[in-house]
Parts: sequence; structure tokens; C-alpha cells
Amino acid sequence: MKYTQLGRTGLKVSRLVLGTMNFGPQTDEPTSHGILDAALDAGLNFVDTANVYGWGENKGRTEEIIGTWFAQGGGRREKTVLATKVYGSMSRDGETWPNEDRLSALNIRRAVEASLKRLGTDYIDLYQFHHIDRRTPFEEIWQAIDVLIQQGKILYAGSSNFPGYKIAQANEAAARRGMVGLVSEQCLYNLYERRAEMEVIPAAQEYGLGVIPWSPLHGGLLGGVLKKETEGKRRTEGRAAETLADPAKRKQFQAYEDLLDKHGLEPGEVGLAWLLTRPGVTGPIVGPRTVEQLESALRALELELSDEVLRGLDEIFPGPGPSPEAFAW
Repeated sequence: MKYTQLGRTGLKVSRLVLGTMNFGPQTDEPTSHGILDAALDAGLNFVDTANVYGWGENKGRTEEIIGTWFAQGGGRREKTVLATKVYGSMSRDGETWPNEDRLSALNIRRAVEASLKRLGTDYIDLYQFHHIDRRTPFEEIWQAIDVLIQQGKILYAGSSNFPGYKIAQANEAAARRGMVGLVSEQCLYNLYERRAEMEVIPAAQEYGLGVIPWSPLHGGLLGGVLKKETEGKRRTEGRAAETLADPAKRKQFQAYEDLLDKHGLEPGEVGLAWLLTRPGVTGPIVGPRTVEQLESALRALELELSDEVLRGLDEIFPGPGPSPEAFAW
């Protein structure tokens, strides 16, 4: 396993992040525990979840699965850098009572306590704001976080789905309080979806945040979806089907798979390996449903992409260019 520092912190984390969103809805508890054990055995120490995972009437279920894994002992909790999130309503009946969501000091306090109980631990390494809260000032948010840090219930704070200007606002507000502020940003970023390069990643680099890309294979589109479709291994549906219905986009993904086939490379591994070459990226989140999928993701760590392949990828999926020149000149 390869490790790096999380942003400007002294916290050392693996260059792949184990995403757990499938634990509960798609992957049962024993299989989830098997994936967590396999990840830890491989040296993957960074585990990401959220209080709302489990979804619907099962919100919180994913945190509970991680909690029962920690309860098995064997140093599982001590070896894990644990990240979870707060923002969404935890109501299971669709009716949210006032102060049961977003980032008010009251909801943050309640949400942390509930997550700690489900996770069976007394502290969270990285507590992330799942979305911006346009109604709550950062002064209030940081006051709540400061109390939790002083209590030892969280160690670091991070953001998710923040635009660049909100990263700046958040950290300037934290600096005024003499606090460390955000240390990471979890954003949508992959070969196909590169808009984060416009403002989010430059802001993260400027303020010393580690970038944690989610959906690194864009819902499976970068995982060789056309070949799997042709071979009958996978039926394309949802967002992937909508994207591939556009002839120009389908041609783009075909060019991607043809390029990698020419070099004898696996698309899913390349999608992850490309992100590992990007400036500011700590590590992409992988969300395996099986141990075999985890093993495939781990192989990306050993993959060295040639200059020829990197140039070819840029030609197929060109980024927006440097900021602000890409949109200003």
C-alpha cells in the first residue's frame, strides 16, 4: 500500500479510500465485514461513510455495519482512519422535524453523538460536511466543531461537494477563530467529469486540502462498460444508459476502451490510476460490492501510465484547462 498525508495535516492515509455506501443496501453485513478485513489486510486504512448511508428506512445502517466490525477487535478501530459525514436528514418517514438536518450547531451536536453510537467508537477522525448550508454561517459551524474537537469527539473537519468559493469562505472563517479549518474536500472528479479542475481543486490546493474524488469511474462508465455490454456481462441502465444514448458520448467511451485495449490495460484500473497522477489528489474512493472488486481496485496502485497513454486520455477526455485562463482568456 502507498500512503500520503491528508492535505496539510500530519495524518497519514492510504492512496485508496474504501467507500462503504453499498454496505447495507447492496452488500450484506458478513460480506461487508469481509471487504473491510481484506482492505485492512492490504494496508488500506482510510474508510469513508456517512450518517445517511443505508438510505430510506435504513439510514444509519452502514455506520452500524462498520460499528459491528470495529467491535470484533483485533486493532480494527485503531488501524482505521474513519471518515463520516453530516448534513442530510436522518428522518426515516420522509418528514424532517426542524433542526434534524443541515449544519446548525444543534444538528451537528446531535448528529455526532448518533454517529458515534452507531459506529461504536468514541471519536471520528474526519468529520465531513456533506453539502454546503446556505442558511448557517460558518462562524456557527466552526463554533460547534471547535467544541467537538475540544471534547475529543472529532479530530479533523472536511467538506464534500463544496464549490471553490465556499472552501475559501470556510477556511477564512476558521482562520479568524485560530482553527485549522477544512483539511479535505470530497468531490465528483474523474476522467469524464473534470469540472473540479476549474475552481474546486485550485482552491483545495491553495488552502492545503486533500482532494478525495468520489465516483472515480463515473458510475461504471469508465470501467469498460461497452465491452461488458457487448459480452452480456452487464446491462447498462440509469445514468450510464442516458449518457451512452448520446452517439457522441458513446463514441468517446469507445475511443477510451479502444486506447486501453491497444495497450493491454483494464479500464477500471486506469480510471483510478489516472486520478492518482492528478495534482492535489489524496486518493479516490472505491466502493466495492465484493472482495474481488476491491482486489481489482488495489491493482491500480501498481499501475504506471505511460506518457503516451496519458496524452491519449487527455485527447479523449480533455480537461477545462488552467484556471482562470480557461474561461477568462
